[in-house]
Amino acid sequence: MLSGPTKTIRGARSLRRQLSLPEVLLWQTLRTRPDGLKFRRQQAAGPYTTDFFCHEAGLVLEIDGESHNRGKQPQVDAERDDYLHRNGYRVLRIPAVDVLSDLDAVVRHIVATARAESPLHQPSAGPPPLKGRI
Repeated sequence: MLSGPTKTIRGARSLRRQLSLPEVLLWQTLRTRPDGLKFRRQQAAGPYTTDFFCHEAGLVLEIDGESHNRGKQPQVDAERDDYLHRNGYRVLRIPAVDVLSDLDAVVRHIVATARAESPLHQPSAGPPPLKGRI
């Protein structure tokens, strides 16, 4: 499970009350557990705070507004992604404009990504068939 220092955790709690419009819209859908996936919002991850996190799939979602393309932000995002990758998590960056223009397609993409490379330990489909009943 992702975690971080007390300062990061306090900051994440504060950010939960300050979601952007694309984050609010996406959270309204993610909190219904699409395809059975549980997401957390504003999750501490070491020195960083992720927008959304699915522990089951080891997937971090980052909603990128226009500011993510300016100044040093691309470098900061790359450093964050590298930190998360080194700690075994996948990062899916989603442009905020995509959330605003086609939320359903974004959610389908998130679910497909989460299921495409989910961890090896999958829930059992039940007991194996009895001998001679294959």
